[in-house]
Amino acid sequence: MTALLTTAATAEPAPTRRKKGGALRNLRRNPKALTGLIIFVIFLVLAIVPQLFTSVRDPNRLAFAPSIPPGQDGHLLGTTALGQDIWAQLVYGTRQSLVIAVVAGLCATVLSVLVGVSAAYLGGVADEILSMLTNIFLILPTFPLIIILATYAGKGTLTVILVVLVLTGWSYGANQLRAQALSLRNRDFLESARVRGERRSYIIVFEVLPTMTSLIVANFLGAALYSVLTAAGLQFLGLGDPNSISWGTMLYWSQNQQALQSGMPLWSIAPGLCVALLGVSFALLNYAFDEISNPALRPVKRRRRAPAQR
Repeated sequence: MTALLTTAATAEPAPTRRKKGGALRNLRRNPKALTGLIIFVIFLVLAIVPQLFTSVRDPNRLAFAPSIPPGQDGHLLGTTALGQDIWAQLVYGTRQSLVIAVVAGLCATVLSVLVGVSAAYLGGVADEILSMLTNIFLILPTFPLIIILATYAGKGTLTVILVVLVLTGWSYGANQLRAQALSLRNRDFLESARVRGERRSYIIVFEVLPTMTSLIVANFLGAALYSVLTAAGLQFLGLGDPNSISWGTMLYWSQNQQALQSGMPLWSIAPGLCVALLGVSFALLNYAFDEISNPALRPVKRRRRAPAQR
């Protein structure tokens, strides 16, 4: 008996295998992430292959009778006052709206990482200058600045809108990334990298940035959400190219032609709803990613109480 107890005490516990795909499993189990991802994938498919969803090849062409009601003569959402198919414009407009969201969000995130992380890690005069620049952009009134830049930089081009969105959308993320990088600057793994003689660029790219992946992704999703809503607002005000196909230009033309007063509400409602849904998709993914990366934010599951024994 004593030998058995001694053997059991000295036996090493069986190693617990770590389950693979933890992040993917949490993503599948999170209803916010699933909802946001499904909405985004639907818009992505519409942007890549719009020809699968409409037979119209030129949505700007005045090829139909004006003001056809929804569902009549094969027009799912009817036609505009100019004789354009609303459904075709909605489908083809997905591409530019999605490009604006992804490209502007990605470029703003890259600029935020460069400024925020560099300021925190370099310190000294570089930190003061970059922090001052970030604070200046943070206190500026954003939307009036966007209107001024879009007006005087050359109205009507997609490149101008992207540049304006990047210039006005990087500062908030840079401030967050700087604060996070400051908390990591004196950690042991960074000190060991300095002792090994690693270069600053290597430490920032391969040591600091991987530990900030969740915050960088959250900043990208926030910047993409900002880009979608702001670009639609600029195009609605007529500061975009009115001849391009996007949800914002659809709102611009429907407002000019008084779609709501003329009995064509879907001309305004459909693109507005798409802008809102794409924004909801990025917001849900952002909230879900915060919950997945931060256990403190995850909803607590209530355990069922066992029935009391009599």
